[in-house]
Amino acid sequence: MAASDQELTALIIATGDSTAFGELVRRHQSLVRGMLNRMCRNHALADDLAQDTFIRAFEKISSFQGTGTFKSWLCSIAYTEFLKSARKRKSTEKAMERFKGGMEDTEAPRDMGSVVDLDRALATLKEEERIAIVLCYSCGMSHSEASEATGMPLGTVKSHVNRGRAKMQAFFNEAEETVS
Repeated sequence: MAASDQELTALIIATGDSTAFGELVRRHQSLVRGMLNRMCRNHALADDLAQDTFIRAFEKISSFQGTGTFKSWLCSIAYTEFLKSARKRKSTEKAMERFKGGMEDTEAPRDMGSVVDLDRALATLKEEERIAIVLCYSCGMSHSEASEATGMPLGTVKSHVNRGRAKMQAFFNEAEETVS
């Protein structure tokens, strides 16, 4: 007879048994992925959020009291991960808009092509680099403030800004050479 979800969680809490957690993942992954897929309507994002959900569940397994069902507890975590992701996406979109607006105000682009070039240059960056660049240049945050906002260590933010700035400079240099 298969162990119940409550029995498996008790085993995980007591021993850290990863096999027992694997069984919980197997039992509930379709539910979590389906729920997230319907909520965000993006298969890749839903899969990423489902993975984040199970990581968070494993980290927080000791907070499962067994008073409700494991399934509802897990769906609560999935929903929280979805909300965090949605806030992050909205925040990034707003920051990108401010960055574009800030660029137009302070360094008026030569033409609309410059705005498109900026979007293309930002698109070449890794997400972390893009976020650090946008926070520091568009939002006017210091490296420390960007570190606090993202939860990244200060040195990591500085590295992302420096790498992102270098990649954007290389992008613009290459685009300039192409035009010449």
